[in-house]
Amino acid sequence: MKNNYRLLMGLLFLAGPVMAQDATVPLNQDVYRLIDRYHIKYPTENLHTSFKPYGRTKVAELGEAARQDAISGTRPDEYNANYLLNDNWNHTRFSRDNENPRPVLRHFYTNKTDLYHYESPEFTLRVNPVLGLQAGKDNETDGLRYLNSRGVQVEGTIDGKLGFYTFLADNQAKLPGYVNRRIERDNIVPHEAYWKDFSSEGYDFFSARGYVNYAATKHISVMLGHDRNFIGNGFRSMILSDYSAPYFFLKLQTQVWKLQYTNLYAELTQSFQRADQLYDKKYMTLHHLSINLLPNLNVGVFESVIFGRDHGRFELQYLNPIIFYRSIEQGLGSEDNALLGADFKWDIRKRVQLYGQVVLDEFLISELRAGNGWWGNKFGLQGGAKYIDAFGVSNLDLQGEINLARPYTYQHEDPAKNYQHYLQPLAHPLGANFAEAVAIVRYQPLPKLTLTGKAIVSRYGQDPEPANPASNYGGNVLKPYTTRSGDPEQPTTVRDGNYGQTIGQGITTDQVYGEATASFQLMYNMFLDVTQVVRRAAADDSRFDQRSSFTAVSFRWNIPQRTHEF
Repeated sequence: MKNNYRLLMGLLFLAGPVMAQDATVPLNQDVYRLIDRYHIKYPTENLHTSFKPYGRTKVAELGEAARQDAISGTRPDEYNANYLLNDNWNHTRFSRDNENPRPVLRHFYTNKTDLYHYESPEFTLRVNPVLGLQAGKDNETDGLRYLNSRGVQVEGTIDGKLGFYTFLADNQAKLPGYVNRRIERDNIVPHEAYWKDFSSEGYDFFSARGYVNYAATKHISVMLGHDRNFIGNGFRSMILSDYSAPYFFLKLQTQVWKLQYTNLYAELTQSFQRADQLYDKKYMTLHHLSINLLPNLNVGVFESVIFGRDHGRFELQYLNPIIFYRSIEQGLGSEDNALLGADFKWDIRKRVQLYGQVVLDEFLISELRAGNGWWGNKFGLQGGAKYIDAFGVSNLDLQGEINLARPYTYQHEDPAKNYQHYLQPLAHPLGANFAEAVAIVRYQPLPKLTLTGKAIVSRYGQDPEPANPASNYGGNVLKPYTTRSGDPEQPTTVRDGNYGQTIGQGITTDQVYGEATASFQLMYNMFLDVTQVVRRAAADDSRFDQRSSFTAVSFRWNIPQRTHEF
């Protein structure tokens, strides 16, 4: 049966790729760093990298391309190519050395990648444990800082047309001091939804993600689920990131010729208070078109609308999959929050990638030319570059990135229309009113060892009273722009907040975030991490100065690193 199944999968690959009969690769910086690295080296037009997560079939195809050269390349490259193939064994003919000669109790770990698996032409199943344990110490809090996550991950396919996935984990955590301050400000644990108090200064929360993905035709897939999405090729995204809590969504993705067109409809949560009540809903609709203009040049355009109606009613006109949202918004006479923008990537000589994004919340050319800091010129920008095998050193990868967002970008006067979900920004974790430079160095000297260094330098403006909605210099997307602040010593037009708005206004803060991690893969998807974080913030008001350091050791099994890079 197993040989017949492999033969069937081989015939499917020879016949050409079928759109989205599979599950997707879960969002994980470690894995997506490998995918993006090898897509620069071995570009496959079938994989559009601007909209994540990626389907496992496409990643397996990339792994096959990487394997051809990796056999005669470095040991880490060969190891990584085999990892991508074994991680997606049910979508490739070339998974290597994945069968386990010594399974546990005959039925468990019959291959090296899964606690339990089953495969047939009609059905595949993968079941794996989830375990994340972290112990650390920071200089701002007493006692041990820790994370304790336990759960299960299940995925598979049915009839080669339906993919399914679920991730469940129960978590208890005591977090570093600078993360606690963010929780105190916004009343939410970063990346999560509902939470409860645990012990003293601790948090208890349950993580749940899952979806079904159906191949409606050869070129159109339909995904219904509760998870995150990410748009862009950078470390950050100014359009849609995976920072916030998961959300319920319907995603239609059409891929044909050089085009990938994505429709995303999501139900979001306006606010959160730990009470026995139904939380107010709001909605996001998004169109994203990705075009491979050349084999090494991709351009994308997007539009999105955030809106809410009384009693959580959905605006049916936004269901139109190909119309211009702004025209619908104007035709309705609404004040919904519409954003427009674009992204691009350009791969050069299979070694360098340039990428960027632009997001327009509101924009007037005449006001921009006037240079008077009009508050309504709200936009975000990103520019970055990746350099793999830098300076001829195998498996040394560099990345540099610049991000900025004008004050009041993503804000709205109505909490049903601001660009956030469960009190967390949908784009950059700093919100707006910031400029940031990111530098990342990754080196893999041994197949199982990866060293990563990150330096993030930012200037942003804080509010004098962070939790007060009326104290608003444009950084916190949760606040209404109708409470925007001006300089009381300036003329009236500036004092009332209409003009003179600049990045970093308010309590100007210069921050440096440094992180160094050594990660060793003990066995498939089982990691031991040692991490050091240093964070320094110098503000105009000394009350906002911060000097944080956090040292941690982590054990991870089928779960990504939990980071707080803000």
